[in-house]
Amino acid sequence: MEWQRRAGRQDLPWQGSRDPYRIWLSEVMLQQTQVAAVIPYYERFLGRFPTIEALARADEEEVLRLWSGLGYYARGRNLHLAAQRIVSRYQGKFPQTSAALQELPGLGRSTAAAIAAFAFGERAAILDGNVKRVLARYCGIAGFPGDKKVEKKLWGFSEKFLPGKDIAIYTQALMDLGATVCVRANPRCDACPVRKTCVARKKGLTAKIPAPRPKKALPWKEATWWLMRHNGEVLLERRPSAGLWGGLWTFPESRPRGIEVTSRSELATLEHGFTHFKLRIRPVLCEVGRVRKAGPGMWIDLDEAKGAAVPTPVRTLLERIR
Repeated sequence: MEWQRRAGRQDLPWQGSRDPYRIWLSEVMLQQTQVAAVIPYYERFLGRFPTIEALARADEEEVLRLWSGLGYYARGRNLHLAAQRIVSRYQGKFPQTSAALQELPGLGRSTAAAIAAFAFGERAAILDGNVKRVLARYCGIAGFPGDKKVEKKLWGFSEKFLPGKDIAIYTQALMDLGATVCVRANPRCDACPVRKTCVARKKGLTAKIPAPRPKKALPWKEATWWLMRHNGEVLLERRPSAGLWGGLWTFPESRPRGIEVTSRSELATLEHGFTHFKLRIRPVLCEVGRVRKAGPGMWIDLDEAKGAAVPTPVRTLLERIR
């Protein structure tokens, strides 16, 4: 905690606030995303939705448009759903315990604890990816932190080390240690405030602890995307709310009917990785002479499409065909 006050991060845009809305927003965005990538999204979100009520009133498509590029789009949908629940069930007042916060969509044990600690001073343990690495090395816990048995041990130590006061500073210290000192490769042990009692450092095991995720070959899935271009516009279709890229706009995966195609060409294949599989996209660019009948989807100007609620591969292809 002394180290955090002296050398930890002090200038992140959500620090220095006890506003649970701002803290919640930052913690959800920081799930599986680096701080540097989150900051511009966080500032844009706050600019457009300065209060929980404003976010709850928003259209889901606008929320996803502002989320576009952050990835893991279910987080954006859950953020919107949680805002609506807080307004309808709690009259816009955040639940003040980690247990109650876990009842909201998209909040697991660690994220709920971080919000409760920062906003309400609850003495709650966290265990995000960075903290798992810090505790695994400090306590000398071998194995992959995502393994159930290893994770259970780490939760035990996370709870054991909780201080009696100043929980917000302690929680931030753990996060800062993992993000800036006890990093995955080449940790800066010389700058670590607990290096003298760290088991992994004393035993020369910092390169082996924690163990990486067990490797397994991810399956490939194939998709053909039809890039229909007509008078400077492209055709996009909105995906169902449930499933991959739910609620976002993508190119049609089957050739649309009622459209007269004057020429077509295959573009270079595009590959995109997900947690559980890899997607190989075959884009087919079609120049459209005439639209004989309206079908599902939306014709949108090429430049406007890039700012719509579209996933990264769609934005990449829009840039290609400009």
